Amino acid sequence: MSGAGSVPPVRIAVAGSIATDHLFTFRGRFADSLLVEQLSRISLSFLASDLQVRRGGTGANIAFGMGVLGASPLLVGAVGPDAEDYLRWLREHGVDTTHVRVSATLPTARFTCTTDDDHAQLATFYPGAMAEAAQIDLAQISGVDLVVVAPDDPDAMLRHSASCRERGVPFAADPSQQLAFMDGAAIRGLVEGATYLFTNEYEASLVHEKTGWTPEQVLERVGTRVTTHGSAGIAIDRRGEQRVRVPVAPAREVAEPTGVGDGFRAGFLTATAWGLGDERAAQVGALVATHVVETVGTQEYAFTPAEFLRRFTDAYGTAAASEVAPFLQPA
Repeated sequence: MSGAGSVPPVRIAVAGSIATDHLFTFRGRFADSLLVEQLSRISLSFLASDLQVRRGGTGANIAFGMGVLGASPLLVGAVGPDAEDYLRWLREHGVDTTHVRVSATLPTARFTCTTDDDHAQLATFYPGAMAEAAQIDLAQISGVDLVVVAPDDPDAMLRHSASCRERGVPFAADPSQQLAFMDGAAIRGLVEGATYLFTNEYEASLVHEKTGWTPEQVLERVGTRVTTHGSAGIAIDRRGEQRVRVPVAPAREVAEPTGVGDGFRAGFLTATAWGLGDERAAQVGALVATHVVETVGTQEYAFTPAEFLRRFTDAYGTAAASEVAPFLQPA
């Protein structure tokens, strides 16, 4: 896809995690093997019936979605020497991986999770090369109009947001799952001065609880606050303006919800780069998110411009589609 020629190109850097997911399925119940009186000496092994190896990482997921929409996002993160095929995949889908750091010694971050028949999960996350993301200096990357500070090594996230503030570069704060591990001071350091703040409803409550800020005080510190509410849609708030609400785009089926938020951010940011307003941007984001939920894996969806526009029209009407259509031309 390619954008309309009348809109000047906007260069977006996505700083966030790049990882591989190893997803096992156990046909049984963990609970049947757990003895409460022996938990301090637990030693268990489960025979998996299935293994799915998927590309993941929040930064990579967002950049992939932007690339599928025809943008050329710049991915910033750290991987190991084992990520050559993964980086090639991202480049094939429009992602600029020039500024991805390749560790000399550490492997790419890895998430391993086993799910049983009760949907209970046993998981382990190994950060690996992600620990070196804090060594990346955004000041060395020129010509960036917006930086997305997505979940990554916490020190890297704080360094990136501080760098943007110091240099006057607009940034989007997307703390996501890292909010559970950050204290109030760290969250304040990440969010203060953000052009956009992305959270879901639960994460928004964590921001308030840990920082001590009220919703009004958050809006005093960020330009636009975007909050996803699952099936209830998206809410967009700006200080002194009426809230904008956008419904989700209907899904044909629900296969796997992992990565839905990343898909939404990809669509929202791409449409914003096209020059569209918040409502249209959220609608584009919602439809990308729907494509994610309809597939297993965070980077397994695909669509043509015509297919995307047809579903967008069905979800949001012809008037909204007419604003989006000029940016959905075949490449």
